[in-house]
Parts: sequence; structure tokens; C-alpha cells
Amino acid sequence: MKVAIFNGSPRKENTFALAEAFCEGAEQAGHEVEMYHVGQMKIAGCLGCDYCHTKGEGSCVQKDDLEKIMPAYKEADVIVFASPIYYFGMTAQIEAAIQRVYCIGKPAKAKKAFLLLSSASPGVYDASIAQFKAYAGYTGIEAAGVITAHGNENRSEAKLKEVRELAGNL
Repeated sequence: MKVAIFNGSPRKENTFALAEAFCEGAEQAGHEVEMYHVGQMKIAGCLGCDYCHTKGEGSCVQKDDLEKIMPAYKEADVIVFASPIYYFGMTAQIEAAIQRVYCIGKPAKAKKAFLLLSSASPGVYDASIAQFKAYAGYTGIEAAGVITAHGNENRSEAKLKEVRELAGNL
């Protein structure tokens, strides 16, 4: 299976460890994995202009780093979103990458999606999890798993093992 991991962290922090652990688990199970550090890319938010659905034939009018990740959205069997929680939500960078998939509607091959969230505090995940489940429901992709980590859990071997095992059982 092809797995595309979209890491929304703008800097190397705890979310990187979770995303890398998912990558390791999936690769060890024989899956092809590509990781995209969208938190470090220049991806603007959706303009809602509908160019993609009127004149663009599924391509966005904006020309930015979305073009680097769109092939992965189109070809992945499994999509993984990873993000730190900043003020009760995912990063603006991952939000833009998720919203801009509007230009293709549903990723054509994706059957499963996972969400990895890191934070400094417990109990800050509800909005992001609800958004993830709504996205999965809208696209018809199975919301196959959510892992959250806060504080010292973020880089704990127990949490990283949990992530690897989840990825290994795709």
C-alpha cells in the first residue's frame, strides 16, 4: 500500500517523532511511505473561487507547494495527518493542505486515514478529532485511527511503539 504522511508541524518537534514512528511501522510492514513536511511548505488557504471545478479541471488556480503534494493525495491508499495542537486546533499549515484538497474532492484511491496529534496539555484534541472525522465522512475514507500524545508522552517509547504498531497493522 502507498502511505502519504502530511506533517503539519512548522518546526522539528514532538509531532515529527510521531510521524516518523508511523513511517517506520508502515515501512517495516512492507508499505511504501512518503512523508511531506507541509508545515515547512508554502501552501496558501483555499480561496473558495471554484476555479478548480469550473475552468481548472481539478487543478487549483494558486501555484504553490500544493503541487508538490497533490500527486501523493491522488495516489495514496492511506493518508496520515500529523499535527501539533496550537491553541486547540491543528496548525494553519496542515489546515491549508487539507482544505486545498477541495480541488479534487476525494482522494481517488485512499481507503483509510489516520490522525496523529501532539500537545503540551491533555484534553485539547476534540476540535481536531471532530474535523478529521468530518473530513473522513465527507470523503468516504475510513477514519481508521487517532493517536494523541501530550507532555512527556510525546517522545515516550511506549507512545512511539503504539504508533508503530498501528502503522504496522494497516
